[in-house]
Amino acid sequence: MDILIAGALILMLFIVLGSGLWIGLSLLGVAVIAMEMFTQRPVGDAMLLTIWGTTSSWTLTALPLFLWMGEILFRSKLSEGLFKGLAPWLDRLPGRLLHVNVIGSTIFAAVSGSSAATCATIGKISLPELKKRGYPDDISIGTLAGASTLGLLIPPSIIMIVYGVAANVSIAKLFIAGVIPGLVLAALFSGYIIVWALFNKDKVPPADVSMSFGQKVYASRHLIPVVSLIALVLGSIYSGVATATEAAALGVGGSLILSGLERTLTWATFKSGVMAACRVYCMIGLILAGAAFLTLAMGFIGLPRHLAEFIGALHLSPFMLIVMLVGFFIVLGCFLDGISMVVLTMSILLPTVEKAGFDLIWFGIFIVLVVEMAQITPPVGFNLFVLQGLTKKQLTYLARVALPFFLVMVFMVLLTYFVPDIVLWMPRNMT
Repeated sequence: MDILIAGALILMLFIVLGSGLWIGLSLLGVAVIAMEMFTQRPVGDAMLLTIWGTTSSWTLTALPLFLWMGEILFRSKLSEGLFKGLAPWLDRLPGRLLHVNVIGSTIFAAVSGSSAATCATIGKISLPELKKRGYPDDISIGTLAGASTLGLLIPPSIIMIVYGVAANVSIAKLFIAGVIPGLVLAALFSGYIIVWALFNKDKVPPADVSMSFGQKVYASRHLIPVVSLIALVLGSIYSGVATATEAAALGVGGSLILSGLERTLTWATFKSGVMAACRVYCMIGLILAGAAFLTLAMGFIGLPRHLAEFIGALHLSPFMLIVMLVGFFIVLGCFLDGISMVVLTMSILLPTVEKAGFDLIWFGIFIVLVVEMAQITPPVGFNLFVLQGLTKKQLTYLARVALPFFLVMVFMVLLTYFVPDIVLWMPRNMT
């Protein structure tokens, strides 16, 4: 009976979401109906306590700060410097300037925290340049679609903060755990580009005018500001000098200084950056509040316990459990954004995951990887929406050119399962 009630509520949630109502309000509305109809608990008291407890978390303070840091950098000239600094080094590599999408996204991900911001920023720089130099649209857009998802995996990551709050694990350790998997995934993306280039030599334009080693080093000066900011944020966390929230504040201060030195920090850009970060954080905060209350309602109805019992009764091996969860999150990603997926499912899945013996830090990186896949899965793939705005291409076309990079991410999930030290080595060695 409890499963039928929960199923009806989930169906209602999808109907409300499909109506176009804000995600946070949809979650709150369904939770109120569930509490009123199927429990004896006073709805008002439960809602106030749950929403306050969720949104007043000190850990969550890092989120608006990292969002603001990304907005400041988005409005500066630092992102343009990435192309100027990287391009001279890539002429001899198969695929040449296509690797700018991967390396640029990797670097920008380390100061952004958002895959959508990474996609928009790198896309505005690289796509016009690649098109002008004769690179095919299919591979140019596909590499950007895949590589921009690194904004979620390479710290600081918004989704890691949300998972850390939901699962009550160290956000600093999650951040550090994402470094090696992020670099490995970036290397796999570049590996795919190399293989593609070797089989499609006629589609890769010839190299630009060759530069001497000294000229390449001189061009790399454009990378110094961004690399310095990455070192400040991640170095302070890894060394134990700062918590994730304190590192976020350092990152904001550093990005403001760099933007000032670049002469892009004006009152208009400062104000627009603050407003954009506030809008995004308010959206995320409302989703977190709604999801926390819906989680409470589902808990009173008994869904988490029954679902855990159902999965436990299947007697799945740890590997088959992971395979099932990959499929589950890919399907869920067709309808919900990454943050909603995490906050809606964690309270239900964590008891089962812990019982299966998975480390919660490792599971957090696994979740980020499958949410990355959802970013390029239609119809609700956020990165596909960003790319559609940049390129004016059809969603089906964008999903098709992104498919090879989706499959690379599937391989990465398998790699982290069979070699968990890719994720866990750095957190174990944190000071």
